Amino acid sequence: MLAEKLYALSLLLMVPLPSFYRLYYLYNHWIMRTATYFFIFLNLSLAVFEEPAVYPLPFLATSLVEVLCLLVFFGRLTHFAKITPRNVFWKDTKNICIMVAILLSLTDLAIYGALRIYNIKSIRWSRIARPIFLINFAESRQIRRAFRSIRNTLPEITYVFLLFMFSLLMFSLMALKLFGERNLQTAEGLPYFRNYLEIVFDLYVLVTTANSPDVMMPAFDFSSWYALFFIAFVIVNTYIFMSLFLAVVYNNYKKHLKNEIRKLAYMKHRKMIEAFNLLKEEEGAQPVVREARWKQLVKLVAPDISNSHRELLLRISDDEQKGFIDKKSFVQLADLLNIQVITLKIRSHPLGQWMPRVYKSAVSQFLRSMVRHRGFVWTYDAIILINAIFIALDEETPYISYAEWVFLALYIIEILLKVYTYEPRVFFGKNQFWNWFDTLIIFAALTATILNTTLRSTTKYNSQQILDIVFILRVLRLIRIVDSIQRFRVIMNTLINIVPTMLTFGGLTLVVYCIFAIIGMELFHGKIQFFPVNSNAPYALECGNPALKDSLFARGKYCKNNFNNFASSFIVLMELTVVNQWHDILCGGRPAKLYFIAFHIVMVIIIVNIFVSFILEAFFVEYSLEKTPLKGSDEQLLDNMESAEHDLEGEVGTKTQPRGLVFKIASKRYRTVDALLQRMFEAEIPPEDEGPSFEEILNLSPTAAGPSHLTSERAV
Repeated sequence: MLAEKLYALSLLLMVPLPSFYRLYYLYNHWIMRTATYFFIFLNLSLAVFEEPAVYPLPFLATSLVEVLCLLVFFGRLTHFAKITPRNVFWKDTKNICIMVAILLSLTDLAIYGALRIYNIKSIRWSRIARPIFLINFAESRQIRRAFRSIRNTLPEITYVFLLFMFSLLMFSLMALKLFGERNLQTAEGLPYFRNYLEIVFDLYVLVTTANSPDVMMPAFDFSSWYALFFIAFVIVNTYIFMSLFLAVVYNNYKKHLKNEIRKLAYMKHRKMIEAFNLLKEEEGAQPVVREARWKQLVKLVAPDISNSHRELLLRISDDEQKGFIDKKSFVQLADLLNIQVITLKIRSHPLGQWMPRVYKSAVSQFLRSMVRHRGFVWTYDAIILINAIFIALDEETPYISYAEWVFLALYIIEILLKVYTYEPRVFFGKNQFWNWFDTLIIFAALTATILNTTLRSTTKYNSQQILDIVFILRVLRLIRIVDSIQRFRVIMNTLINIVPTMLTFGGLTLVVYCIFAIIGMELFHGKIQFFPVNSNAPYALECGNPALKDSLFARGKYCKNNFNNFASSFIVLMELTVVNQWHDILCGGRPAKLYFIAFHIVMVIIIVNIFVSFILEAFFVEYSLEKTPLKGSDEQLLDNMESAEHDLEGEVGTKTQPRGLVFKIASKRYRTVDALLQRMFEAEIPPEDEGPSFEEILNLSPTAAGPSHLTSERAV
């Protein structure tokens, strides 16, 4: 968090300790962060090479790699302790968790190695603790926030879950009384609804709709009226209770998310105020930060920005050129540093220099104005749609094949016209994603089409792979139309904004999968075997287990769905997350059923619902922003920065500009929904206000309207 860095470096400026600064800068360097994640994932991936292994490696090799990872974790933790006050470090639960996990892993490794020497079989019980490193290192604050959201949501979910279980048990008891004494049988010839626990499980599966309508058919065949029982069950438990789960999760997730973001907003403001108080000097009766001290701080915080960019920030912070920065402007420094600024050089078009008379002629100006017109974009959108129709038609028809060359020619003309109109080095700037995308796709398709045509005409070589590439590239061109339609852009902006959080939930899912995969391997390893189709091995048709004879599992040829190694375990868990046919994957007694139900509750009912909740919140926020853009301090900063820059007109600029540097804001969009929500809360905090204390911020509850010192706060 940038405010934390500004606060920490402000402390360093007041008490210059070069060695301390080097340690702090080294700890936060991107190489150190990347290396930390590398060793975390290396430690997690050891399960692929340990028994039961996908690719077996000697125990000595895996143990040495694990010791190396643990040493890196310990070094990283020690490094963090060096730049953190001692009382803060030992009060932080995540540091204690990392230390305990390291000690447990080393102890387990030593015990397992010693027992292995004497050929005594043991269990690597500490492997289940490996995800702790992914959760608790300082770099993983987003994953910790997700876990806190789950923890805070659990009490409300528990009450709904108890009601759901009560409903399930009641319906199971009714099913036992209705069908248990009628001597009905399933399609496999097994007793139908005679064992209460089996009924509970079958109806739980019915909640997920995985065994519908199979579970109903014996009763339905006996009497059509019995279908009413199953219809009532599905309405109550699948549609009402599952929707209620989502509603409760969404409501609590939204409440706790906004509380977390509000804490971050207040914490950021407080740290900026503290940094100002550390660096302030008196200018008359006004506390200020001198220009020299401000430059020193910015250079430490953002050493990679150019001197010209730094001067631009100073001009915005000290707009009257007084030689100092007041409190209000200093508090906004973190926001200024977060705004992405592109530094461009003013250049005229090369053709304007080489052929000025031709390039500035009336015909040339008309052509360039036509390319800049919105109708030019609409025309090519229509061409793309027509091209989509031709793509769906028969490729072997000669006219269709020739049409592809026509479309390619039109796309190449479009690119050439844009390069003719806009300065090439700006048109292909690093922030011009769609320009790069269009050009690469079109020329890749042209190359693949020429190569495919050449191979077909000169040799008997079957160039199907190249033809597949051509088809894919042609279809990818349709993506261009997304950027032209406003409603599409709302959806695309939402998708782009949720990518960072999707990565967070990816880490969350990885943690859950790792834990359940390791438990599953210890419980079910070796109980199922996969054999080739023509295998003559005993019990090959029963997946190596006589108990599975004539089972749905064996008849469905699900033998590869096992827990014999880490990769297979992940695949099974993915299938269980989808829930379709998940009851057929079950191949054990009650312990197996309890395991799978536990995974379904944790992964599907809790985590997937939280993920859906975030997507809903992201879309609502993005859609609201499209309708009523956020106004406040952040908009003022953007306006101030735009007034301080040489603004460019349109996509790459058409105004007559002096030669030199041009600063342009990369995007006014918020890169994440969290950032947008944080700015919404920050807009309610007066920049000059000291804000709540650290203790008040940490104790802020979701139900509180705000810190006591704030008289009013807008509801969000």
